[in-house]
Amino acid sequence: MTAPAMDHVNGIPVLGFGTYPLLGDEAVRAVSMALELGVRHIDTAQMYGNEKEVGRAIAASGLARDALFIVTKVDPSNLGAARFAGSVARSVEDLGTVPDLLLIHWPPADSPIDSPVERLIEEQRKGMARLIGVSNFNTAMMRRAQAIAKGALICNQVEFHPLLDQSKVHAVARELGMVLTAYSPLVRGKAMEAPAVREIASRHGCPASAVVLRWIIQQGVAAIPMTSKPANAKANLAALDITLDDAEMAAISALTANAERVINPSAMAGRWD
Repeated sequence: MTAPAMDHVNGIPVLGFGTYPLLGDEAVRAVSMALELGVRHIDTAQMYGNEKEVGRAIAASGLARDALFIVTKVDPSNLGAARFAGSVARSVEDLGTVPDLLLIHWPPADSPIDSPVERLIEEQRKGMARLIGVSNFNTAMMRRAQAIAKGALICNQVEFHPLLDQSKVHAVARELGMVLTAYSPLVRGKAMEAPAVREIASRHGCPASAVVLRWIIQQGVAAIPMTSKPANAKANLAALDITLDDAEMAAISALTANAERVINPSAMAGRWD
């Protein structure tokens, strides 16, 4: 049987809460709901336009700062020398705290990754982030970035779910001492509709979303599902209460042959592994 995943991977809580595309008061309510239910890993980004709202929810929660794991990401428009540091300072101000993990959200579309990664390292050195990583980097970019960072990058946040084979990216991440964080882990609900997932959920007496998320975190990958509905958020947390056996893991893994992406911007489409 596959060994259950730990509560954390590379210091990242394995089950977090994504905040895209939540805005305004809805974002505050949703993050507050997640925190009240016991989620401690909250993911946001400059691109999402909700860092202030995430910060408001954190401040209102009354939770000790060291109990939380807050992630944000530098927007592609801010990767240059003139904007990088200032954008991170604004993120810290909006969040009301230094993030536990700061990521480059997307690699630059038309220039080398070296300088942005060096700027990321500098922000960590300055105390503007506790940990650093990347997002949406393919395997070649991961290797280059980790070499520049001398092993300091702890993760690559990518689309990861049962309808997409990311085994190559996952293998390289492990080789480099990085972990993956899965965005769009439920494929906007579509992964929960697969007959294999429904059958396994019935067998375990748990929600289908819990089975999908367990398949992810049992591979040592963190997951950040988003929902504004308390019932769905509670269902997602059930992933921490089950363990899938090898046959169940294999049955879900077979679905990756679908090769279905939720996020596939044209500027990056030719770069995916």
